[in-house]
Amino acid sequence: MQPTTLLRDSRALAALAVPLVLTQLAQVALTTTDTVMMGTLGTTDLAAGGLAIVIFNQLRTMGVGLVTSVGNGIAAAAARAETTRGRKDGDELRAIVRAGLAVATLAGLTGAVLMLLIGQALTWLGQEADVVDRARTMLLALAPGLLPCLWFQAVRQFTVGMRRPQALLRITVVSVAVNAALNWGLIHGIWGLPELGLPGVGVATTLVYFLSFLALYACAKRDAVLGPHLGLNIAKADRAAVVRLVRLGVPIAATYGSEAGFFSVTALMAGSFGSAALAAHTAVNQLVYIVFQVAVGLSHAASINVSRELALGRTDTALRIKNTALACAGAVMTVVAVVYATLPGLVLGPFFDTGGTRDAEAVSIATHLLLVVMVLQFFDCAQNIGVGLLRGLDDTRSGFRITLVGYWAVGLPAAWLLGYAAGLHTLGIWLGLLTGLATTAVLLLRRYSAALRARTAAPRTVRTA
Repeated sequence: MQPTTLLRDSRALAALAVPLVLTQLAQVALTTTDTVMMGTLGTTDLAAGGLAIVIFNQLRTMGVGLVTSVGNGIAAAAARAETTRGRKDGDELRAIVRAGLAVATLAGLTGAVLMLLIGQALTWLGQEADVVDRARTMLLALAPGLLPCLWFQAVRQFTVGMRRPQALLRITVVSVAVNAALNWGLIHGIWGLPELGLPGVGVATTLVYFLSFLALYACAKRDAVLGPHLGLNIAKADRAAVVRLVRLGVPIAATYGSEAGFFSVTALMAGSFGSAALAAHTAVNQLVYIVFQVAVGLSHAASINVSRELALGRTDTALRIKNTALACAGAVMTVVAVVYATLPGLVLGPFFDTGGTRDAEAVSIATHLLLVVMVLQFFDCAQNIGVGLLRGLDDTRSGFRITLVGYWAVGLPAAWLLGYAAGLHTLGIWLGLLTGLATTAVLLLRRYSAALRARTAAPRTVRTA
């Protein structure tokens, strides 16, 4: 790709990706705030709260996967309307939105029940008794928040598909401040709020998700372009639209769940080495999660653009989107790697008392893990972009199959061998994570390139369905 072409494509991708990346970073500030607040309560609370958040994120991520294809469907429908140079009556867009909210409701209720059941099973998974007891109270507080969280995601995908995500950033930034205030108030019982300790973090998160959904819905409803297609009457959801969304969403949810499950299992493995190892794992995992949001924003933007370009019959442009997204991600990851290598104390400072003795063991473990993360994050971003690119092709099943191979057939055995058999403990687990993510990234990107070349060789037609 010529430098001028890469620059032009990067600007086009950034027009949608930058607001999404900033929104993702603002959203991850919610869990980062939670993690920092939990760290002020001590290593045991940080380990317990981190374990609860891992479980919550596992189910939340799978629920998000179920509604992610809403954005692709909306983008394709809007692009088809452009090619006809006319205004549609909105029935197709409205059907997709209602189907997304219906699926989000079912996923949210089911996930909340599963969260509580998993909490009861933690004692069988090799975790310390005190950590398990505290994690259960956190899960009880987090469970109700899954439903408004997924409602928010369904409306979010609608706004992104319509290429009008501006309200997302404003709402999410405000939610970070509200979350921090509620966290502090509910943990310590100030400003007239009850003193809940660790569960207060979960209650704050639930309240913030609900308020964020209400704010996004209100903004979208007032928007002249979005408002006519948005409604909460999920009882009128079109069955065919729901079925199509589920058909596309289940493999996406399984793909996201496969990745999140991979990280969840490794968190349990880290916990088997003690609370210090689990606390270090939690802190470093949160750092990876923060950086990962760049990939999520690029992945969503690339996916939406691929759907749009294919709807317009421009397969050559869709093929270039891969290289553009990877180049943008690589530039950011390089900067982050330099920060990890040169300022590890500053990076870990928000999570631990890096100058004292209380967290010395956890800090030592986390510092070594950052060296692995410097390399891991390149592959982590690449594999997420690969999943998004395939989603733009409506190929959601390949991503799931590939993650099964990369994470579970390669990564998890490598983590076990390096962590337990080789005696590298938490460091070995993260080396296994790196191996699994690298394998997954290579396979996903190869699959996308092959599928696009096959389409390029075929006669070009504008999709009508």
